[in-house]
Amino acid sequence: MTDNKDDKTLGVKKTLTLKPSGVTQGTVRQDMGRGRTKAVVVETVKRRPTRPLDEKPAFTAPTPAAPRQVEAAAPQPAAPRPQQPATPAPRVHQPASQNQRPAHSQDRRPAPSAQPQRPQQRTGTVLHDLSAGEMEARRRALAEAQAREVIEAQQRAEEEARRKVEEERRRVEEAAEAARRAEEAKLAPKEEPKVEEPAPAVARTPAAPAGRPDARPQATRPGAAPAAPAQPGAVRGRRAGEDDDDRGPARTIPGRGRAPVPAPAKVPARPKADDGRRQGKLTVTTVSTDDDGNARGRSLASIRRRQEKFRRSQMQETREKVMREVILPETITIQELSQRMSERAVDVIKYLMKEGQMMKPGDVIDADLAEIIATEFGHTVKRVSESDVEEGIFNKADDEGEMMPRPPVVTIMGHVDHGKTSLLDAIRHANVASGEAGGITQHIGAYQVEQNGQKITFIDTPGHAAFTAMRARGAQATDIAVLVVAADDSVMPQTIESINHAKAAGVPLIVAINKIDKHEAKPDKVRQQLLQHEVFVESLGGEVLDVEVSAKNKINLDKLLEAILLQAEILDLKADPNRTAEGTVIEAQLDRGRGAVATVLVQKGTLKPGQIIVAGDQWGRVRALVTDKGEHVKEAGPAMPVEVLGLSGTPAAGDRFAVVENEARAREISEYRQRLARDKAAARQSGQRGSLEQMMSQLQNTGFKEFPLVIKGDVQGSIEAIAGALDKLGTDEVRARIVHSGAGAITESDISLAEASNAAIIGFNVRANAQARTAAERAGIEIRYYNIIYDLVDDVKAAMSGLLSPERRETFLGNAEILEVFNITKVGKVAGCRVVEGKVERGAGVRLVRDNVVIHEGKLKTLKRFKDEVTEVPMGQECGMAFENYEDIRAGDTIECFRVEHITRTL
Repeated sequence: MTDNKDDKTLGVKKTLTLKPSGVTQGTVRQDMGRGRTKAVVVETVKRRPTRPLDEKPAFTAPTPAAPRQVEAAAPQPAAPRPQQPATPAPRVHQPASQNQRPAHSQDRRPAPSAQPQRPQQRTGTVLHDLSAGEMEARRRALAEAQAREVIEAQQRAEEEARRKVEEERRRVEEAAEAARRAEEAKLAPKEEPKVEEPAPAVARTPAAPAGRPDARPQATRPGAAPAAPAQPGAVRGRRAGEDDDDRGPARTIPGRGRAPVPAPAKVPARPKADDGRRQGKLTVTTVSTDDDGNARGRSLASIRRRQEKFRRSQMQETREKVMREVILPETITIQELSQRMSERAVDVIKYLMKEGQMMKPGDVIDADLAEIIATEFGHTVKRVSESDVEEGIFNKADDEGEMMPRPPVVTIMGHVDHGKTSLLDAIRHANVASGEAGGITQHIGAYQVEQNGQKITFIDTPGHAAFTAMRARGAQATDIAVLVVAADDSVMPQTIESINHAKAAGVPLIVAINKIDKHEAKPDKVRQQLLQHEVFVESLGGEVLDVEVSAKNKINLDKLLEAILLQAEILDLKADPNRTAEGTVIEAQLDRGRGAVATVLVQKGTLKPGQIIVAGDQWGRVRALVTDKGEHVKEAGPAMPVEVLGLSGTPAAGDRFAVVENEARAREISEYRQRLARDKAAARQSGQRGSLEQMMSQLQNTGFKEFPLVIKGDVQGSIEAIAGALDKLGTDEVRARIVHSGAGAITESDISLAEASNAAIIGFNVRANAQARTAAERAGIEIRYYNIIYDLVDDVKAAMSGLLSPERRETFLGNAEILEVFNITKVGKVAGCRVVEGKVERGAGVRLVRDNVVIHEGKLKTLKRFKDEVTEVPMGQECGMAFENYEDIRAGDTIECFRVEHITRTL
């Protein structure tokens, strides 16, 4: 009993597996037909006998009774309900094993009875606590499980019947195969004893069905073994025998193992061909072995592929991505960017395509996009600009310990007729030895004089234009401005401009009232007029020094120089002479024999021969330094004007110069500035021509003009009031366009905006900071300050009135009737007319009217009376008239004469 129980336990373990797997696979394989892969079928046969071999003794006796017992118990689920409560519990608990054999169901029913106490105690406790609904649900589940077992038993019976039919078919095929092998064995006498053995094996297999009811499980297992040869039955050859040998001695293997042997020399050709033809698809066995069964070696191509793959992997391993610092200019091509990053241009283009941009390696991108690309590839970026070449050459920090006093730089300004040039000559001759004509000093624009042992540098500015250009470039070349005003001519418009320039430069003023030796001189009137322009002299309680001088008689020139020195002492002017030189170009010219000569004013440091300088867009090595007296000097200190020889070209007046360390740096800066100048010139030309769209827009807006403004105020309410007042000033021809408005001081960004839009800047109760003033001076932008809104509106109204086209007013003079038309040689057609109304004037506008329709409008070319040219012909008289560039005149036409006047318009 103990052994049987152990066997039953093993049977229960077996039911946990998928029992019909082997049978199902065999059936599916067979249905695919035509001798599918034999190796797969053989593997199925190998798996099936290994599991049930150990269970043979357990299944022999109880197998036939198992289905009957299940079928008898199925129709009585309700009667034994109270007596066998533990029996359904295991069935409900294990419903998953649907494919188990009938013997297992019989073994499984007594299994719970072997352990009745624990399930009953557990079940009784649970049933005691269950409700009626739960009990009913469990009863239904039990009934369903029992019904399901009945159905499974029927399915197993049908499966057994199908299996029997399949076994019969396989036996027939094996018998045919044995007969075929017997015929083949006759051709090989040596192999006859081996060929005879398959017959008993085939005869042995049908013997099993004789005891089918008692040994059905045994018949099932051996029946699976011939399933393997059934497929290979068509596959005649060595492989069938090898598979049979692998199955072991459970069956009559020797008969099957002899399959490859009967193919000695002639017969194997066909089985091999059939084998390769019927296999269909490759398997691991056929690929890894050759025709003789030996292990197939690697081909030469596969070895080469492996070596190539290894070599590529080695190359990829050795290559490491290097993160670089990429220097990006303002514009760069994709190809150059990829080279600087050490990346492939294709990868960069792929990235751009992912971002939705289709580009080529030669396309130019800006610095922003290049920075995004470089950052995406993991590199660091250093942005540079073309203007970076100029960094470090100007505005170097001075050493406070090396600062020393320097002479003041004085610019003399004023009206051209107020004696400015005479005053300069008088000051120069006052400090030159008698008998010296001045020499070359008349050709340079800057020079030095001495007063009481102190030097003063004067800059000759013949007119305010050069001074304005100098101020616009931000050159701080002037320390003191001397304003020359004629005592007999008072304040002139150019004098007012000079005052404004001096104020914009932020330099102190000294007023020199010239021509006091004249009888018409009125110095007090000049002082009072200067008050109107916010110039308060000391004699009237102000801070501006004023000196009455006479350049002609050299009166009070020493007082003027003393006033200059006093102002310089107040300014406490100092400079570092030991640093590199830096300054401003006063003027430049081409001199025959000496080349390009530039008069420069050294502002900082000391300039020496042999140094390399950059001045504007020119550069060169200093060959010589010449003073205003024509002397060659070895160095030029701060505030000293000298002529520099050795430049490659002539720089512009007002350009700044500086000393650089080598020729390469100087050449780089010079080339950059020249390129910038060319670009600006090209931009100006293209701006004058304009694009087609701009031309069409101008045609559409013909006669409409705008007055752009940038308005900054103290509060937003004031700005809104100003905008509303200016909006009312607009007409159909001109209007004020506010480019930008905001509350706050005028900043440098406002200057940039005004420069770009060519607008004027208006400040209402606000001022511009120092940076904005400097930028405005450099860009030539006008800034106007107001604190009364009416003054602001009046000034803007006057400026807008200047944009209005003048009004064309026509005045009727008279009419003349053409009596006859004469054709005069070398003159053309002349109309003989009689003035019937008003008068006719030569040079006036005329209209030719024919049938009350204006045929021509132009001017009279000639007006004659009796062969004499006359200016006008009164009414009632006859005259001859000819038109300019028009001769289609006929008798009977009327000539209307009129005068056109252009009148300035205002808003």
